[in-house]
Amino acid sequence: MIDVRALSESLLQAEQTRVPLEPLTARHPELRPEEAYQVQLAGVKTRLARGRRVVGKKIGLTSKAMQDLLKVGEPDYGHLLDDMLLMEGEPCRRDALLQPKVEGEVAFVLKSRLRGPGVNVADVLRATEGVMASLEIVDTRIKDWKINLADTVADNASSARFVVGSRLLPAADFDLRRIGMYLEKNGQVVNSGAGVAVWGHPAAATAWLANKLAEFDVALEPGEIVLSGAVTAAVDVVAGDVVEAHFDRLGSASVRFV
Repeated sequence: MIDVRALSESLLQAEQTRVPLEPLTARHPELRPEEAYQVQLAGVKTRLARGRRVVGKKIGLTSKAMQDLLKVGEPDYGHLLDDMLLMEGEPCRRDALLQPKVEGEVAFVLKSRLRGPGVNVADVLRATEGVMASLEIVDTRIKDWKINLADTVADNASSARFVVGSRLLPAADFDLRRIGMYLEKNGQVVNSGAGVAVWGHPAAATAWLANKLAEFDVALEPGEIVLSGAVTAAVDVVAGDVVEAHFDRLGSASVRFV
């Protein structure tokens, strides 16, 4: 039988001490994604009890390449808490993280509640106050990124930090499938792509999230930020690196590691 609380505490300790764990599924091959979400939720409850606040959700594994790699057929999700948010221009401490990578994403800011099942792209666009450029700094408490679906789900979908840009624009102004993005690291373009790489449409990924959350009797609430998924592959970072995501007409988001 899986000890949900013990696993969540081990992940929190790894985050605090910055000593990564062996894969959870190596020790517990019976761990299924359904139980892994309970581990994630237990970790979130602990953070809330310590004074943290949920400010949104992130969606992971939205690209076919990542789904093929982990042998899954749908994305996963994690929680965004207030202490994960970096203001643009605020540096990110590299020594506070274990194995960080950075990816560019379209962020949705909600103005009304989204509750599944049955949420579709049109519902998401109607419920959206606006969209923003964003960067997600993903990290894993699992050694050497040797994760499968249950490992990353339990580990809050490998969440760490995120940055949003300075422009909030109406989603209706964009065909989010066609929106282009390029990722720069230290002034050099390292990746480029378009919104269609995100589950076919970033709003479709957000609809998936609302419907998935319904399985846990959870809704997306007004004011929440939703990171819809990586437009391109993530890049590794070390102290001194600067990463910027530039989106067509949507603006940019940047982060500097110290």
